[in-house]
Amino acid sequence: MTATSKEELEEILEELQSHKGRHTELISVYISADYDANSVQKQLEEEKSTAKNIKSTTTRNNVTDALDKIIRYLKTLKRTPDNGLVLFAGNIAKVEGQMDMQLWVIEPPLPLKIRLYRCDKDFVLEPLQAMMEVSEVFGLLVMDRKEAAIGLLEGKRIEVLQKMTSGVPSKIRAGGQSSQRFHRITEGLTKDFYKRIAEEMKKIFYDMPKLKGIIIGGPIPTKDEFIDGEFLPTQLQNKIIGRVDIGGSDESGLKELVEKSRDILVGQEIVYEKKILEKFFETLGERPDFAVYKEEDVRKALEYGAVELLIISKEFNRTTAKELINLARAIDSKVEIVSTETTEGEQFNNLSGIGATLRFKLQ
Repeated sequence: MTATSKEELEEILEELQSHKGRHTELISVYISADYDANSVQKQLEEEKSTAKNIKSTTTRNNVTDALDKIIRYLKTLKRTPDNGLVLFAGNIAKVEGQMDMQLWVIEPPLPLKIRLYRCDKDFVLEPLQAMMEVSEVFGLLVMDRKEAAIGLLEGKRIEVLQKMTSGVPSKIRAGGQSSQRFHRITEGLTKDFYKRIAEEMKKIFYDMPKLKGIIIGGPIPTKDEFIDGEFLPTQLQNKIIGRVDIGGSDESGLKELVEKSRDILVGQEIVYEKKILEKFFETLGERPDFAVYKEEDVRKALEYGAVELLIISKEFNRTTAKELINLARAIDSKVEIVSTETTEGEQFNNLSGIGATLRFKLQ
């Protein structure tokens, strides 16, 4: 199976949100990217045995049938998909006493970090909803001369990836030459610590395709010494989008860093959208044969396989948008959904709310 696109996931989540169980009979199963689906199958077999104790016959049958449906699917899997797996099952019949047992199987658009089994009146959707907010990830570093924490920001979730300590002594001894020698030693240890931090960041972030930028926080001299000393390789050095004054250098420091970087993060998303639309309008003005914006022209370009990039405003008709997105994905076109929060986004929506740049000129 292939990972579900964000556009497809949004529709599925809307549908799942509309279903309510009469009792605790809707099953949600999350299998993390690195976990064996066979182990989950065994766990669900045990849950099925436990479900036999449910007093209500209807609820008991609905729960065991839903578990059966998931277990049967898991038996067909050779391995857990790369991004993990999410399964929902339950009787969604609107009329009590009727049966409409459905199963949804989703490979998330991003690697799943949690494992979960829940039987409730609602499907558990929060982890997938959080993914909807993630179009890119940001590297985080908080540091002082004593310790450092490297993290990752995915949507609203902060993950601690590495904690480090320097071993640099905190007090400088008094006394002439020995004090100067001690200072030289601590400076050498500090530089070694900076190099170790840079090496860890290179291991974690260098080949991360979704990395949009890196934000570094710490006391004024320390973080500036690290950034200005260019300990990081050029590729990562160029990814630094902000330096923030904070006091913490542990997990709480990462949270403080994100809180104080909201303007930077929002600005990055806006800049990204502006660049997409500026390029579209530039192409439309300078090379009009390589850009289209009327729905019928976009459809024609998609049918001919000519679309390089399909752009759709969030305000555009959703049913039509879904249809065009499916056509774009069938010809390996890139798709971007843009907001109306920028001048360019508003202008684009007023133009038609849809547009495309082309691989080749249409006859």
